[in-house]
Amino acid sequence: MLIKALNHMTCPSMPHDVFMHMAKEIGCVGVHYRNDLDRPLFEGHSPESVAELAKNSGMRITGLAQLSQFNKWNSERETQVKELIDIAVRIGAAGIGLIPLCDGTGTADGERQQNLKEALLHLRPILEEAGIQGFIEPLGFAHCSLRHKSEAVDAILSVNGEACFRLVHDTFHHYLANECATGATIFPDFTGIVEISGIVDSSLLPSQMQDEHRVLVDENDVIGNVAQIKELMLAGYSGPVSFEPFSPLVHNLENPAEEIAKSFDYISAQLGA
Repeated sequence: MLIKALNHMTCPSMPHDVFMHMAKEIGCVGVHYRNDLDRPLFEGHSPESVAELAKNSGMRITGLAQLSQFNKWNSERETQVKELIDIAVRIGAAGIGLIPLCDGTGTADGERQQNLKEALLHLRPILEEAGIQGFIEPLGFAHCSLRHKSEAVDAILSVNGEACFRLVHDTFHHYLANECATGATIFPDFTGIVEISGIVDSSLLPSQMQDEHRVLVDENDVIGNVAQIKELMLAGYSGPVSFEPFSPLVHNLENPAEEIAKSFDYISAQLGA
């Protein structure tokens, strides 16, 4: 069975409470909030009020994103992660999002693995003390310093971080990193959440695909969302599958609840088939 969730990027202009109620209405188990939307986090409401909202709604907060450039560790990054974790704990989030450096630097073989390991060594005791998980999200863009889940898993194992680090399997980035075509290991036991979005413009080469092309999933999807979800579930993954489309076409929908529900229904039907 598909366990549905929503990332706030699906409807970034929607207030956090309206967004949670919409997610519940369409059968989601939880929501993933973000600190990078174009307004104050939770519209200025306290984290405690967000935790109370989730409790009263019977909803999970599947995560709070994000710590950017987490694998470029320094004192600024340490301050940022402690502030993010404090909020995540107060809202009752399952974990925080860890986004790698993605500006074309730190990509050299050897350098990127060492930088990643160093960051995880610093992050592990902070996460352990807070009792919260770090969700590492490899990005498939060619200029990213962490593209492949295998490198993330190697680093997690090297710092004995299995208890506090999990992967984000993002179907868009899994495709861009060529992990579909190469049959790369999907690591269901290390996966904490699956983020999904579709690409329906068949004229785009993988190198041309960007966040603004990410829409809801339907029969025109070219990046194999259904196949990826099915593979993960057959391998034992049983966590949430969360929409994370970045396209203005989705953000500007007049009735997002209806369209998101329709897309989830399509995915469920295909998985059943």
